[in-house]
Amino acid sequence: MQNSTPNISPELVSEAPTVTKKAEVRQSVTSVKSESSTSSDQEKRYTYSSTVTDLEAQDHEVDGPSQKHLGFIRYTALNVYRRLFSIAFLGNAIAFVVLMVKGAAPLDLVNAAAVNLAVCGLCRQPLVVNALFLTFGAVPRSAPMRLRRLACKIFHIGGLHSGAGVASCFWYIGFAGVYTYHFEPSPLSIAVLVLVWLVLAFLISIIVVAYPLFRFKRHDYFELTHRFSNWIILILFWVLIFLLASQEPSVSDFLVHLPAFWITIILTLATIHPWLLLRRVPVVPEALSPHAVRLHFSHATVKFGQGISVAKHPLADWHSFASFTDRFDTPSTKFSCLVSKAGDWTRGAIRDQPTYLWKRGVPTYGFGYVLRMFPKIIVVTTGSGIGPCLSFIDDDNRPEMRVVWQTKSPMATYGPRTMDLVRRMDPDPVILDTSRTGRVDMLPIVLRLYKEFGAEAVCVISNVKMTKSLVYSLETRGIPAYGPIFDS
Repeated sequence: MQNSTPNISPELVSEAPTVTKKAEVRQSVTSVKSESSTSSDQEKRYTYSSTVTDLEAQDHEVDGPSQKHLGFIRYTALNVYRRLFSIAFLGNAIAFVVLMVKGAAPLDLVNAAAVNLAVCGLCRQPLVVNALFLTFGAVPRSAPMRLRRLACKIFHIGGLHSGAGVASCFWYIGFAGVYTYHFEPSPLSIAVLVLVWLVLAFLISIIVVAYPLFRFKRHDYFELTHRFSNWIILILFWVLIFLLASQEPSVSDFLVHLPAFWITIILTLATIHPWLLLRRVPVVPEALSPHAVRLHFSHATVKFGQGISVAKHPLADWHSFASFTDRFDTPSTKFSCLVSKAGDWTRGAIRDQPTYLWKRGVPTYGFGYVLRMFPKIIVVTTGSGIGPCLSFIDDDNRPEMRVVWQTKSPMATYGPRTMDLVRRMDPDPVILDTSRTGRVDMLPIVLRLYKEFGAEAVCVISNVKMTKSLVYSLETRGIPAYGPIFDS
């Protein structure tokens, strides 16, 4: 959402530092804390030139492509996420109707529900996610542009996750209905019936809290309900399978020939795996300002486009952060995450800087990884979105890039070391200081840089509204643009 003043786009272009400094800053976190907090002269190292430009004139000067007539349908109503959801759900819906018309056996419905639960769960398993990103990200830069544009959409895999999840619920509703219709009372069958409807209740609760409106407003409730309901469903499903098996002449023969049994084993292992790697790891906090903190870690190494999940308590809410290497300015640690005020957890991390946090699983690739397949890109970000962008610096084969960063008081909020890292991405970044100009429309700036730089794609990392607006504006002009979605 552009919040600019009509026809006015003040642009602050940061100039190169006025003092010579080696690219590798060899100093400890402790020494930098004191330097950053006491040196007001650091601000003088970064000067800004302010110009006022008519947006309409600027847009005309760029002579960018016009928006496509059916852009709204293709990039909003039928975006890749919704297409994947539709394929997963409608494919299952057709199969469900056909099977029910022919007369479905209860176990057929259980197996179909289990298959969809497996697809749903594995789409979120860190090892599977990493394998998908490595596979799609391996498309070479010499490949046709259309292929690369499609491969970059792998972060929309959440559409398959949610589509299969909803479909599994419908299959299970069919199973519950058929089993209840043919129910014959007995102590064992009553226990099975209770379990059948308990599992259904938890399946429905997962889908309800995953609805975007609820998820945005009550994210902590969504996460806790999603996680613990998943665990409860797995436990109840195991009990249900063995109760069903106990009604057969041979328990072992029944289980061996039941696909749902093997699928449940896979799902259980996939769920347990990240928690087997649960560790309480040390953290070195680096206060940047009252609005931001940089957290340094040493328990692992990270690569281009990877992030980690951390929590203050393993059973509380977990938060994912993109990470970037420390090798350029803090060799005593391995990687960092940039945290700025965005909620209760982040405010608490800034106020009471943690020295230990819990981590689980392995570092996981995010949407930024696939941008390696473009030789030149424009990186557009606001506020602490610069943190995920900094992961681009640790890759010898990274794209050439121009950076457009709009934020309030970048030097005061994020410090000179962050500015130095930004210049590793782009020696001459466009930095829009909203404390001096207010929020401005970045689209004309991006269009101009895209043309002048000869870029092939645009990466946008901002809040949900800004990301969707800018990506939509670029995509409808035929420019490949990518930004995290709510379920990426």
